[in-house]
This record gives sequence, structure tokens and C-alpha cells, in this order.
Amino acid sequence: MFGWLKSFASPSSLRAAGVLGMNRRNFNVISKYNNRRLYPLVDDKVQTKKLANKIGINTPGLIGVIEVQNQVQNLLDLVRGYDEFVVKPAHGSGGKGVLVIKSFNEEKFITASGKTLTFNEVYQHISNILSGLYSLGGKYDIALIEELVHFSGMFSEYSYQGVPDVRVIVYKGYPAMAMMRLSTKASGGRANLHQGAVGVGLDITNGKSLEAVMYNKPIKFHPDTQADLSTLNIPFWREHLIIAAKGYEMTGLGYLGADIVLDESRGPMMLELNARPGLAIQIANGKGLALPLKKIDKYYPSGLSPEERVDYVLTHGGSR
Repeated sequence: MFGWLKSFASPSSLRAAGVLGMNRRNFNVISKYNNRRLYPLVDDKVQTKKLANKIGINTPGLIGVIEVQNQVQNLLDLVRGYDEFVVKPAHGSGGKGVLVIKSFNEEKFITASGKTLTFNEVYQHISNILSGLYSLGGKYDIALIEELVHFSGMFSEYSYQGVPDVRVIVYKGYPAMAMMRLSTKASGGRANLHQGAVGVGLDITNGKSLEAVMYNKPIKFHPDTQADLSTLNIPFWREHLIIAAKGYEMTGLGYLGADIVLDESRGPMMLELNARPGLAIQIANGKGLALPLKKIDKYYPSGLSPEERVDYVLTHGGSR
């Protein structure tokens, strides 16, 4: 599958095969369909969550927000009544700065990987978030405290420790390409391909696996659990795509990435949106992204609701 990409000898042959490169994505898609004034709607996770809740999109519950340094010492008061929680930067990207706490008391905090942290270490982590260590552009940030997602047990054999998520690329409101990102020991339990997570391309019409990659190389089995990745099949697929499609009306962005998780009790939930989603999804799918974008431009109708657009994709999307 990776040989599919290597088989093209020149940039022109890549373009002819429908592979969307960084420059074409930036100049022909993002700059054309994503107004920069709309970026804060997705770059700021607080704004994203408020917009999602306003239109009834499922998201992890917000426990609280820490905006300034002297509020960090009140963390225990903030999470009182909760057994677990997640800390993340409001303007972070790529999973950086996300801290998952599975259990805690006043003296120690146990992370998702089983590591024990002191209160001072958690305090320092939140202070680093506020200082902008994990934020886009290194600007001062705020820390979100969220409820922990309990991902569906049907994915337990496919992921190592962390929560697997589905990334859907949405173009002009239509889901165009999708993959599932599975955490590994190498990725530190994070569903980030650049950190060593597994990417599994998904058929946009049914949520079934197509190809799988790790570090841009094809694999058939999860490196830690040995699960057969060809058997991956996402339930509630239409619901996943509807959440992604609603991101178009929610933000006004013509090109975006929607990250969605499946909670065992609440179903599909939006984690975040991205105005500049990466292009590794093409490798995971074994085909270029420019092809479905062109198809949407040429054949897909305008003026449909999110549900109607998703149903159109499920009928006319095609797996190849």
C-alpha cells in the first residue's frame, strides 16, 4: 500500500493520481474555503465545545476551566466529586499537553499509562499549559478540565491504553475521507500518527477498514495487541458522519477535520475540529484525497442538510 505512493516517480504523476500535497491543500483548498477569521472557532476548544453544545452535538462534559496561574491551586476543589478527568490546552494540537488522570487523591494522581504523579507535578503541567508550552504559536493558553471518555469495549483489542478516534475530512459539508487512529505503546497512548499511532483507512460508505499504516508503513496487525486490523468495523457509522458534517454549519469552514470518539454509554462524541487537517489520511486509505474532493465539486448537490449530505455519501461515496 505504501508502495502505491512510492510508485509515482514525479510530482506530476502524484497529482495525476489524485494525491493532495501540502501546497495544493494550502493554496487550492484551505485558503479558498477557510476564512482565517473563522479559525478561532476550532483552534479554541472552549469555543468549539460551546458551538457544538448549542446545536446538540455530543461532546465530553466540561468540568471547568483554569485561566490564570493562581487558579491552579484550586484544582482539587474543581474536580471534587469526579473519579477521573482529562486536562488539555484550549489551543493545543496533535494531542500535545493532554493529561489523562484515571484516579487521584490529594497526594497522588495516576495517569492512563499507570504513571504516578504528585500534585506538584500536575500543578507544573497545568502551569506549562497556561504559559503556552503546548499551544499553537506558543501564546498564553487556558487549561480545560473535561470528563474522561470511556471508549467502547469493542475497540479494546485494537488500541493500546489510549482512546481511539475517527478522523473525518469534510469538504463543503460532505464527508470525503476517513480513518481511525489507534494508540500504541510507541505513541504513549495518544492517537497521533506522528507519535507512532496506527492509522486505519475506512470506507466512507460503511466504516469498514481498508488499509492500515504505522510510521507511514503498511501493517496488518496492531503492534501491541496483535489485533487483525482488517476486521475493524465502526458501529454507528452514519452517526459519526453526521457529527462531522455538522461541523460545516457549525463553523463555516469548507474544509475541516472532525475527530470523533465512541463512548460506551453516550455513543459518538465530537472531540475537536481542525481547520488544517493533515494529509497522512491518504496513506492510511491508499488513495489520494484530491479525487473525492473533485467528485464533490463536480457531482454533489448543494443546499442539503447534514443528514441529507451524509445519506448522499453513503449511497454515492464509493470505497475506491
